[in-house]
Amino acid sequence: MKIIRTSIYITLFFLTLGFQQTYAQSYQFRTSGFSVLEKNEKGKWGEWSNLDLVNLSVILDTNKHRIVVYSQEIQLFRIMDYIEREENDTDITYSFLCKDNEGIECKLSIITRKKQDYRKQLYINYDDHIIVYNISSV
Repeated sequence: MKIIRTSIYITLFFLTLGFQQTYAQSYQFRTSGFSVLEKNEKGKWGEWSNLDLVNLSVILDTNKHRIVVYSQEIQLFRIMDYIEREENDTDITYSFLCKDNEGIECKLSIITRKKQDYRKQLYINYDDHIIVYNISSV
């Protein structure tokens, strides 16, 4: 009887450990605002738009190799390549080369601002425009 109980505990332990490892590969964020920067007709970057307040869910799922922004029109980014983590005196950056819903290539970066109380931002970089979301971990 003691052997059966021990084997059940061991099985439950490994099942729990397996579920935790799977769950640890999905990261959830909430947005608090966003801004857009666009290139003009001469190819020069313009000015950032005013920050619009927005409360959206963002999920980075490394198991499914995707980042999803749950806006009114869902933005799905398939991760094609993971870029090595970068760190300097002011920022910690995790970047991903992606393709969006329409197959357009873009680069997404999650940047932690060390000197701004570790504030996080999600940058979605296209050739002709950039979207930035202020985010926080959930």
